[in-house]
Amino acid sequence: MKILPPKAFSPKANLIRKPLSSFWAALCIIIITICLSACSKEDDGGGTPSEDYYFRAKIGGKAVNFHSVNFQGGGDDNRFEHIVIGGDETSYSGSGPLPPSLDFELWRLGGNITAGTYATPVEKDMIARYAIQKSDGTLVYNTSSSNDVFTVKIEAISKTGIKGAFSGTVRNSAGEAINITDGTFNLPYETIINP
Repeated sequence: MKILPPKAFSPKANLIRKPLSSFWAALCIIIITICLSACSKEDDGGGTPSEDYYFRAKIGGKAVNFHSVNFQGGGDDNRFEHIVIGGDETSYSGSGPLPPSLDFELWRLGGNITAGTYATPVEKDMIARYAIQKSDGTLVYNTSSSNDVFTVKIEAISKTGIKGAFSGTVRNSAGEAINITDGTFNLPYETIINP
């Protein structure tokens, strides 16, 4: 899987950081979900199931063990200047609506993302998104248009994988919020994981 250089997603040009119309938000979520789903199909059987690897959380109180999960990142000089972790609530069969999805990403262009705690809105180049596919479009909850706190604690990160925890609040354009709690992840680098 080829990863675009971080400069291709400059924070100055990052449209996700600004309030988006429903069209752009839906397009972004669809592209992420399709990429994750497409990658899993190329992985001879849809990914690596393992009890050692996981991406879990409670979404509005409902426990979810995410499918088609992927951790990607990159940067100059073997640093992590950008990371993204995302997955779907259920397996996608290839027909019908896409399942709800959760992802978060963090940018540190010119810097290095290491073990530590990162949170919105303090981290200006960090966003979390939760998307629900509906018959009339995609309902997106995110951290880009409010001062809600979403925290990611990275315990370990390297080119072999990432481990940590997350929690916080995401909000849709109508102001409705979803709380995400008890989030944990342990993922290999650039490998699709299914529970």
